[in-house]
Amino acid sequence: MNRFRSAFILFLGLSLYGTGYCLPPMQLFVELTPTGGVLRPPPGVYSGPVDISRRIAIEGNGEVTIDGGGDGTVVRVKADGSSIRGLKIINSGDSHDQLDSGILLEANNVQIENNTIENVLFGINLRRAYDNRIRGNRISSRGDSLSLRGEGLRLWYSSDNLIEHNEIVNVRDVLIINSPDNRIRDNRIHYSRIGLELVFSPGNEIVGNYISWSTKGIVGIYSDDLMIKTNRLSHMREIAGAALAIKESSQVTIAGNEILHCAIGLMVNSPVHPENILYLKDNRIAYNDVAMYFYGEKGGHVIYNNRFDGNLLTVAVSAPTSALANDWRRNYWDDYSGFDRNADGIGDTPHDLYLYSDRVWMDRPMTRFFRSSPALELIDLVERLTPFSEPDLILKDPEPLM
Repeated sequence: MNRFRSAFILFLGLSLYGTGYCLPPMQLFVELTPTGGVLRPPPGVYSGPVDISRRIAIEGNGEVTIDGGGDGTVVRVKADGSSIRGLKIINSGDSHDQLDSGILLEANNVQIENNTIENVLFGINLRRAYDNRIRGNRISSRGDSLSLRGEGLRLWYSSDNLIEHNEIVNVRDVLIINSPDNRIRDNRIHYSRIGLELVFSPGNEIVGNYISWSTKGIVGIYSDDLMIKTNRLSHMREIAGAALAIKESSQVTIAGNEILHCAIGLMVNSPVHPENILYLKDNRIAYNDVAMYFYGEKGGHVIYNNRFDGNLLTVAVSAPTSALANDWRRNYWDDYSGFDRNADGIGDTPHDLYLYSDRVWMDRPMTRFFRSSPALELIDLVERLTPFSEPDLILKDPEPLM
């Protein structure tokens, strides 16, 4: 009886579509698909919204569009084990309160692959969703100003998800809240506000992503045990921007990343507890205004085998002890002026970095405009030649690489 009713509604919907009243509703095709079945709609444009409450697979092969008509969420998935592939999903509503999305996922072990999601407020919204695969999608938000867009990808109380090979452009953020142990790999995120923001989300792996032309790259707040590895972060040029910003997060590993052409390469505070430190290893930080900025009084981070090239300023601090208490060892410094007489690849003398004219704009941020100007260069030269007081030592690397 239910099958007959659905078939009748489908016939009625298609009849109305033929007279020009509306688009054929995708929900009717979903209702006619048996549990565990595969729905391959004919190529064309269909109307939303769509609710998937039974386990099915929808395959569009790049020829099927679901149009939400500018109202609410376009596709809602509530059935474990479902899959959505090869669809174009467009025109969600514009309510930030209701989190109007291209896809709302409230199920587990779902595959969302190779879809194009555009002109929606939020892209893919995971809510209490576990063990899902979000792979190969292209996501963009509505064409509003930066702060009025929605998140391209949003995880809320969702864990153990794999997010890889997605292209996310012109969104507000990728936001992960209270969502531990996800794997975020090989995604491209461009022209956003914050490329990837983690809040109270420990244990996430962030590997091989390319984030550029945003205000900030990766931000970790109260998120311990993060693995941030082999990412490329570039062109975060706004004055308050940073490629990496870590706050109140412990046991974070930042390894093998390339950070290029940013206002600040790495912004990090001191650990809350002495044992809660960050590990920075094998990163290349080059051509930034400030390579690293430390604030707080404790220090204690482990910073080994990193390469600093062509930065306007290598290290900025809120207090001289902020960076001095870190464990610096075997980093390459392009301004190191020592020798390697025994040819072991390590400088014969430590690399010491002092504060000279840099102190001016650190104490008075408004003077940042004059960095590297002839006036500050002259002040710097005079202070180095005839210092009126002993300059502050802000870091010492006892084994600098040549």
